[in-house]
Amino acid sequence: MTAPEESLDLARVAGQAAADKLAEEVIGLDVSELVVITDVFLVCSGDSERQVSAIVDGVEEALLTERRRKPLRREGERDARWVLLDYGDIVVHVQHAEDRAFYALERLWRDAPVIDLQIDADRPA
Repeated sequence: MTAPEESLDLARVAGQAAADKLAEEVIGLDVSELVVITDVFLVCSGDSERQVSAIVDGVEEALLTERRRKPLRREGERDARWVLLDYGDIVVHVQHAEDRAFYALERLWRDAPVIDLQIDADRPA
């Protein structure tokens, strides 16, 4: 069984929004069979706290305007090193590049299938 289509759709919208803000290594992981609290982890990174904040703002704006979804919970905004946006169906992790390398979420969740986020790299931001 894989993540529901609605969760995949939210992950794709969030992934495109992150890419539009020049997030690096935008990856979606289908964790629906590994955890019960969510279906998808979206992981991406930025090179500075300012960029992490911009990515977070872009994801929140896109999910609100395109899917009318607000995060249920938000953590880490003050330091902008690792911001977590919990939408229930998906959890978005926006990390500073250094923190991403250190914590290596992709390695921790390596049993989770990678989702094709269908990001359009040529799309104007």
